[in-house]
Amino acid sequence: MCFLGLSSLLLVLLALCFSGVSSADTVNPTIKGKGYRLVSIEETPDGGLLGHLQLIQNSKVYGPDIPLLQLYVKHETQDRLRVHITDAQKQRWEVPYNLLPREQPPSLTQTIGKTGKKPITVSEYSGSELIFNYISDPFGFAVKRKSDGQVLFNSSSDPKDPYGELVFKDQYLEISTSLPKDASLYGLGENSQPHGIKLYPNDPYTLFTTDVSAINLNTDLYGSHPVYMDLRNVGGQAYAHSVLLLNSNGMDVFYRGTSLTYKVIGGVFDFYFFAGPTPLGVVDQYTSFVGRPAPMPYWSLGFHQCRWGYHNLSVVEDVVENYKKAQIPLDVIWNDDDHMDGHKDFTLNPKNYPRPKLLAFLDKIHSIGMKYIVIIDPGIGVNTSYGVYQRGLANDVFIKYEGEPFLAQVWPGAVNFPDFLNPKTVSWWGDEIRRFHELVPVDGLWIDMNEASNFCSGKCKIPKGQCPTGSGPGWVCCLDCKNITKTRWDEPPYKINASGLQAPIGFKTIATSATHYNGVLEYDAHSLYGFSQSIATHKALQGLEGKRPFILTRSTYVGSGRYAAHWTGDNKGTWEDLKISITTVLNFGIFGVPMVGADICGFYPAPTEELCNRWIEVGAFYPFSRDHANFYSPRQELYQWESVAESARNALGMRYKLLPYLYTLNYEAHISGAPIARPLFFSFPTYTETYGLSTQFLLGSSVMISPVLEQGKSKVKALFPPGTWYSLFDLTQVINSKQGKYVTLDAPLHVVNVHVYQNTILPMQQGGLISKAARTTPFNLVVTFPAGASNATAKGNLFLDDDELPEMNLGSGYSTYVDFYATVSQGSVKVWSEVQEGKFALGKGWVVEKVSVLGLDGSGGTSALEVDGNPVTSVSSIELSVSEQKYLEEAEHGETTKSVMVDVNGLSLPVGKNFALSWKMGIKA
Repeated sequence: MCFLGLSSLLLVLLALCFSGVSSADTVNPTIKGKGYRLVSIEETPDGGLLGHLQLIQNSKVYGPDIPLLQLYVKHETQDRLRVHITDAQKQRWEVPYNLLPREQPPSLTQTIGKTGKKPITVSEYSGSELIFNYISDPFGFAVKRKSDGQVLFNSSSDPKDPYGELVFKDQYLEISTSLPKDASLYGLGENSQPHGIKLYPNDPYTLFTTDVSAINLNTDLYGSHPVYMDLRNVGGQAYAHSVLLLNSNGMDVFYRGTSLTYKVIGGVFDFYFFAGPTPLGVVDQYTSFVGRPAPMPYWSLGFHQCRWGYHNLSVVEDVVENYKKAQIPLDVIWNDDDHMDGHKDFTLNPKNYPRPKLLAFLDKIHSIGMKYIVIIDPGIGVNTSYGVYQRGLANDVFIKYEGEPFLAQVWPGAVNFPDFLNPKTVSWWGDEIRRFHELVPVDGLWIDMNEASNFCSGKCKIPKGQCPTGSGPGWVCCLDCKNITKTRWDEPPYKINASGLQAPIGFKTIATSATHYNGVLEYDAHSLYGFSQSIATHKALQGLEGKRPFILTRSTYVGSGRYAAHWTGDNKGTWEDLKISITTVLNFGIFGVPMVGADICGFYPAPTEELCNRWIEVGAFYPFSRDHANFYSPRQELYQWESVAESARNALGMRYKLLPYLYTLNYEAHISGAPIARPLFFSFPTYTETYGLSTQFLLGSSVMISPVLEQGKSKVKALFPPGTWYSLFDLTQVINSKQGKYVTLDAPLHVVNVHVYQNTILPMQQGGLISKAARTTPFNLVVTFPAGASNATAKGNLFLDDDELPEMNLGSGYSTYVDFYATVSQGSVKVWSEVQEGKFALGKGWVVEKVSVLGLDGSGGTSALEVDGNPVTSVSSIELSVSEQKYLEEAEHGETTKSVMVDVNGLSLPVGKNFALSWKMGIKA
């Protein structure tokens, strides 16, 4: 749900009050201090290094320096290095170890060099893949990759550098690294990046979870992900690594092209370096640390429809019926807060959503495999007759300010916010979800406004009059509030570029001097709020019926992908927002949150018919595909325009055929972190033309989407990395890109270009209007060889399981994994499978009905077809057909490539059993 008031206000303030402020770097200059000197260092029992850093010279800017620091360095795995720096004399705030499980650093030792261990005299600490180097005075460190000697991070500075040495104060930490000028950086979100997926020098990157509409560019948005990937091309070879600063405090990160500087307003320096050297390897290493992405149920990969403004149940019923009439696939219908009684969580509106009728509706849609999801906001309405609130008070679950529950305002009016750092809150929250599920058997939960969003600022009390009044926008603050400026937590000495305009960090959220469980300050824990709510919600849903949870969250942090999916928030129905959505989706794959999508057709205002056509052609291939619109916008379900309905049938029709591939990618994400939607450089890291490409993307390693992103266009200029590409909508259409090239493709209004790369075996099914039905249809395998190759290989895989089970793995008896292989060698073609744990697939009766092999060199037909070693006779129902393939763009360059596609129809090969298929191609004339 949108918080229009904040975004509009910010834009006005930005224009009127902050014109001329280019970034916080201008207002808050980098400190050019003397830094620290290393005064002791020794080996720890666990094989790490423990040292002490002593301040060289105090500086009063942003407060006094901390005089003595503790340094801890450890190679935690062969490809992960940790560098932890904190106050040696006093415990400081860190991301709680129970929220993000990891190794604890050594306890603080205030005595320098007197632990009895032998001091270290060398300045290099080497692991399997990474090397930690340091200099003592002033202290600086570098991280190198062992295999190639590249410096991945270097905190030392020269006088000519635009940054200084290490700074460590109570409320201001600063550290920098130099970078090679040709390094390509990605990450540091969440924000809307107008320049595309590559980080852009001198754009602001501020991390502090904020309910600012995603229409605001280069602004700290709903999530905080202080991690970046660095991709370099050295001598034609690609090398990637990643750097995580595990810190939940607000920060500005300044990327200047040849350096990067962190300015953080609390916590510690807790760096993790991931060696790579491939982009996929980096994400694998990152998610092995922060948590593997959650397994998603099969139905969640279908299409979702939502709107804020489905005023009663009959409207929802009509939406479902109209999708069916329009023959547009639909798996999940959603309610924003329209189903609630007075916007209160865990309630039903007895008039507009009477429970008996809602249950009858859910019985009807559940019987055909459709699902139902509703929204929950964290703010609990202050209402003495409201059981959820009463039980919350009784269990003491709310965040406090001066000993009382902190009062805020969201949709119900006055609210208190649950403190999800409190174990009692987690239990209470789980009980409320259980009670609600008994009331309404929802299939998943949507947790919104959890940055946390507040329509007011400061210390508030409930006024005598009605609040909200019931007229006008619901997001106007009607509480009686006073600004809080009396503590250093509310007014820290360094002003991060919050909300894009250095707004007070407590603006329109929980006061940063409020306290959580055990006295934890909101100042420190602010950006963990949505993350901690996701963990509590996941635990609650998993405990309900033992089913695999589905949670959609707006606010995220490092590790959120382990528990939830994400959507990109309140976007606008504009062409620019359509384009930016691709960048944001790709970034979240790098962040370890692969189940992600944007509101299709835009949340507000109304999209044009043409834009909605083009948006569903992109959104049909988001990992999470949902149309969602604002209360104040006209209806924009995909059937509202016949032209959009046609585009939806085409694009979603292909998505539903690809569901087994998408579900297998979901499995790969869960076991290795591999993003579902990826930048092209993940598959083509040595092809530098892909490094900044933000208008196309891959699903998995080999399916490429090249959409139209501009108004009035019926063609699209698409980049084709080196190799052979086949149109997935017409397998006879081929693009042979020998060195890599741009190709102008036809793209009339109802067409989106989707291509599959060579050396791939793509498992597909027949599609359908609901994923449950589509999943029962026969399989066909699309096998792609390089165009005209006489010797080549292809491979693919398929994961199948009972998607209701919480775990997604092999060995349970409820899953099957298949590797597919194909070869062509001197005219002999072979396609075969190797099955692990085939019993589940055999029990479901899944069969391969068709195999299409593309790019074969030959003419004159086929011969000697064998299935599992048995010759196929002429009386068999199995048929082979040969089609000549057409090559785009070759004629104008005087090139002639010839190849054919062979379809083998009429098969009935059990998916759960090994098979082998072979034949010979005719001699080329």
